Amino acid sequence: MTKIRVALIEDHDLTRVGIRTALLQKDEIEVVGEATNAVEGLKMLKTLQPDVAIVDIGLPDKDGIELTREVKSTANGEELATRVLILTLRDNKEAVLAAFAAGADSYCMKDIRFDNLVEAVRVTYNGNAWIDPAIARIVLQQAQQNPLKLEVTQLDNKSVDSALVSAESQQDDIIDPYTLTERELEVLQLIVEGCSNAVIAERLYITVGTVKTHVRNILNKLCADDRTQAAVRALRSGLVG
Repeated sequence: MTKIRVALIEDHDLTRVGIRTALLQKDEIEVVGEATNAVEGLKMLKTLQPDVAIVDIGLPDKDGIELTREVKSTANGEELATRVLILTLRDNKEAVLAAFAAGADSYCMKDIRFDNLVEAVRVTYNGNAWIDPAIARIVLQQAQQNPLKLEVTQLDNKSVDSALVSAESQQDDIIDPYTLTERELEVLQLIVEGCSNAVIAERLYITVGTVKTHVRNILNKLCADDRTQAAVRALRSGLVG
């Protein structure tokens, strides 16, 4: 089995150790390196070239947004294919939009549940964007306010790009709530909250297989390519709160 190679760049020891311990509980994930500041972190990423870098936004020498920009700039010149997952306590609009403009692939809050963090790593590794529900609302609000000026050009070819940036055509999107069954609406609400299939199954007392069926039906009915796109469309249309 090919493991997802993850590197951690976090200056708080307890947080870093906690993330490492949590990730190592999954056989599919391998933590290949750690750094406590941006300078060490960039050197580490160039040397190890992990699949996913979990980067704290509040590093002591420079913030994670600047580090992300440097990683993506390096990638263009040196084939550094590492994807960046920002992990932070900051959910203000400026930080969120700056992170995506710098090229961040995913954005999670530090109070994220363990199962959701693992899911975020998987989604990011697979080339899609994982966005914390609180963050999705901020990006959605920006798209609605400035539908043709959303400065997240680095999101090309990602699920968030197709869900948010093509806002001109999306402004007219109206989804009939009766399109979805009551159970599908319950599943959709949990998707928006960032729950994995396993967590949804536990919350609704159904099997993971049943959850997958509901998710597939939801994606089809919302004409969404993935869970992130479905969540954003659901939030825009008011299907869920």
